[in-house]
Amino acid sequence: MNMQQMMIQAQKMQRELQKAQAELAKKEFKVNKAGLVTITVHGNKEVVSVVVDEDGYDKENKEMVEELIVSGLNELFDQIDEESEAINERITGRSGGLGF
Repeated sequence: MNMQQMMIQAQKMQRELQKAQAELAKKEFKVNKAGLVTITVHGNKEVVSVVVDEDGYDKENKEMVEELIVSGLNELFDQIDEESEAINERITGRSGGLGF
């Protein structure tokens, strides 16, 4: 494969990767923790909503609900990172994208 063909292939992979990452950014990820907290995040890690069930409003549950929110966000961010990595591997054949 000559240099020009390699550049064309790399550009094609880059376009595919950008398209897939744009689709991922719009995708919604949702997690429910202990039936008390539901968190929705877009694939670009923008938090869409945090819903606390009315049972979680008890003052005695405050610390637990806060921990559930942090745990839920971390879980969602891990899911997004894993999906992003899978996209990179699918398109480029290796983790980490094209390395540009």
